[in-house]
Amino acid sequence: MSEPSRTPGAEDAPEPAVAPDDSASAGPARRPGLHSVARRVFIPSAALILVFVAFTLIFTDTMTSVMATLQRDVVGGFGWYYILLVAVFVAVAIWIGVSRFGDIVLGQDDDEPEFSMPVWFAMLFATGMGIGLVYWGVAEPLSHYVDPKPGVEGSPSRLAQQALSQSYVHWGIHAWAIYVIVGLALAYSIHRKGRPVSIRWALEPVLGDRVKGWWGDAIDVVAIIGTVFGVATSLGFGVLQISAGLEYEDVVDSSTTLQIVLIAFITGIATLSVVSGLGKGIKWLSNGNMIAAAFLLVVVLVLGPSLFLLENFVQSIGYYLANVLQMTFDNTVFQGEAGRDWQASWTTFYWGWWISWAPFVGVFIARISKGRTVREFVAGTLLVPTVVTFLWFSVMGGSALYRNMFTDDPVSGASIAAGNGVDQDTALFDVLSALPGGSIWVGLAIILVALFFVTSSDSGSLVVDMLASGGDPNPPVWSRIFWAVTEGLVAAALLLAGGLDALQTAAILIALPFSFVTIGMLVSVLKAFREEHSVMVRAERRAVHERLTTSVSSSVTDTITTQFGEWFGVGSAIAGPTSTHRGRGGRRRVRGAEGAEDVPNGS
Repeated sequence: MSEPSRTPGAEDAPEPAVAPDDSASAGPARRPGLHSVARRVFIPSAALILVFVAFTLIFTDTMTSVMATLQRDVVGGFGWYYILLVAVFVAVAIWIGVSRFGDIVLGQDDDEPEFSMPVWFAMLFATGMGIGLVYWGVAEPLSHYVDPKPGVEGSPSRLAQQALSQSYVHWGIHAWAIYVIVGLALAYSIHRKGRPVSIRWALEPVLGDRVKGWWGDAIDVVAIIGTVFGVATSLGFGVLQISAGLEYEDVVDSSTTLQIVLIAFITGIATLSVVSGLGKGIKWLSNGNMIAAAFLLVVVLVLGPSLFLLENFVQSIGYYLANVLQMTFDNTVFQGEAGRDWQASWTTFYWGWWISWAPFVGVFIARISKGRTVREFVAGTLLVPTVVTFLWFSVMGGSALYRNMFTDDPVSGASIAAGNGVDQDTALFDVLSALPGGSIWVGLAIILVALFFVTSSDSGSLVVDMLASGGDPNPPVWSRIFWAVTEGLVAAALLLAGGLDALQTAAILIALPFSFVTIGMLVSVLKAFREEHSVMVRAERRAVHERLTTSVSSSVTDTITTQFGEWFGVGSAIAGPTSTHRGRGGRRRVRGAEGAEDVPNGS
């Protein structure tokens, strides 16, 4: 790969900044206990989250009622805001990638990318996978097909096509545009400006030195709470699916008690992964679940209706591209209450969930993108995970749609016939069990979800701990354990407070404060890039002016020396002193630096 172009002005980037007092990142000699973290961030974040957990565990019925009220009366009112915000993120992310800012390097000008392009793509691919994709890969397209979006009508083929395209909207470029904005702000702050790994420093172009005070503390607190609830939402989905899978295989009946036990058990495994260290724990688990996910995808593709699935993949991309603009801004306003309920359960929930996940994913993709140009960052982050997601939905969701459209053995047939719609917890297992060796693939899926649970908890606790430690990339182990356990507690509290509805409501509401932070990060990115580009343009103009001045001066000097040297004595001065005297025969004898020469008279 060619070396990234040099961007003038980067040599003036400041040294890594350290916030004052206990908001600073830990030094080499870390003191034990709360002295090893940023107390002004850690304590408020932990206190607010633990108060929510305690209140839910003590007053479960009250919290269940509160969550139901919020879901019914409050969440629906945020739909238009989230839709508009995400649309802006998509437009700005694409514009930044193709604009003059694309040549800016996320690092110093001579920094090379830490990872080769194939390895970087593989890491972005891994980022695009997770518990949510496994849970919703079958459940969402089938749900949209069985119970279409209000206002969507037509033949089964049109409903199926619309179902997949709606899933693409929820999981594709729109989600990753949010991560592009947050990741760009962080990558520029961390690698270009040398700031700690902390959300506050991404807003430095807008807030200036105020990021070192309570403004910065508040921003990090909001980011931590959003990340914890975002990760807990994913963990909640994972536990719902694991417990449903165990019941599907007649191992044990699914219940809230079982789900709480599973959270405790798998959180314990995640804690062991934390204690073992990043290299030994999360690395091997991440590699393992990526291999398992890819293998499961190939199994369904090969053993299922292969030709249909491949054709579906190609056709659905075209349908998505033809309708994505309308679907982006559609908030079902003319469908009344039914439209608002649908938005709260699907689009508004997803946009809130992605925003709450943004600090987690943004920190990860920022850390692996040092040395990349802005254009590479935007293109890779938008395209690679999106293609992976589309393929996953086309294969997994397409398999379910095929069975429900063309066979007498529909997925979730009993639940649909009873008028309960798609059983989202077991839809994946229903697809896998119909394949040859079905029980094996169901067992593999359960293990896959459990692995994603562990890696999400491990990675999430690391990111939260860095934010709570003032940007320390190697935070203390005890606080990572604390955050891993806290994420499990929040997931358990949400399940007790209403299950899936509570998970969705929490994701939407918790994301609201951080959505304002993301707007600030968007403004910061544009401001920083504009200033950087201005420096680059001025430096380029100076360089062009200097080259032009040198070239003109040299040309004029050469012309004068060549054409008018004898007239003005310039050539003589350059050639050296000469003397002239009249010799025999009337010839002039000229003596110069190179010797004597006879010149005829009249010359």
